[in-house]
Amino acid sequence: MIGLIGKKLGMTRKFEEDGRSVPVTVIEAGPCVVTQVKTEETDGYSAVQIGFGAKKPKNTPLPMQGHFRKAGSDPVRTVAEFRVDDGHEYKLGDRVSVDVLGETVTIDVTGTTKGRGFSGNIKRHGHHRGPDGHGSKNVRASGSIGMHTFPGRVFPGKDMPGQYGAKRETKKNLRVVAIDAERNLILVKGSVPGHKNGIVFIRPSR
Repeated sequence: MIGLIGKKLGMTRKFEEDGRSVPVTVIEAGPCVVTQVKTEETDGYSAVQIGFGAKKPKNTPLPMQGHFRKAGSDPVRTVAEFRVDDGHEYKLGDRVSVDVLGETVTIDVTGTTKGRGFSGNIKRHGHHRGPDGHGSKNVRASGSIGMHTFPGRVFPGKDMPGQYGAKRETKKNLRVVAIDAERNLILVKGSVPGHKNGIVFIRPSR
C-alpha cells in the first residue's frame, strides 16, 4: 500500500471521551503528488514515486525540473517511492492525501533522529557514573573496556563514546488518534523521530 511524506509539526495532547489525556504528535501529511510510476516492464518492479514540499524552480536542477514537469507538477523538495502491487490506479500528477490511510489504525513513521554530536557513554548509552571520591579520575569516563589476558581484545559493538543521533529510525505500530482531512493532519500517539519541521515517511503497519 502506498504511504505518505509528511512534516512533524510538534507534540500536544488530545483528550479522549473518557477524559484521559493522550500525548500525540501532529504530522502534516501531504498533499503529495505522484511524480513517477514504475512498472515491471520498464523498471523491473512496481512502485509509485511521490513528492512533498514546495521548492523554487531556480533552486532545482534542470533535469529534475523536467522530471516534475512531465508529471505536471511544480518542483518539490522531497521525493520517495513506495512499492505497490500491480493493478494500482495511481497515475502521473495524481494527488495523494491523508484519505489514502482510510480506516488505518496503526502506522509506521520513519524519520531522522536529532543529532547530538559526539557524546560520552553516559549520554549515549545510559551508563552509570563512576566513583567520585578517593581520588577517582573516571567519574564520567569509561571504565575497563576489555578482558584479562584472554581474549585480550575488545569485542566489536562495545558501547563506547561516539556520534549520537542523526540516524534514520522507524517507530512501528503507532496508533492513529485522529485524522483532520481538511488540514492534512495526522495525530499519532507518542513521539516520532526527528525535530520540529523534520521530514517523516508514513506507511500503514503490516
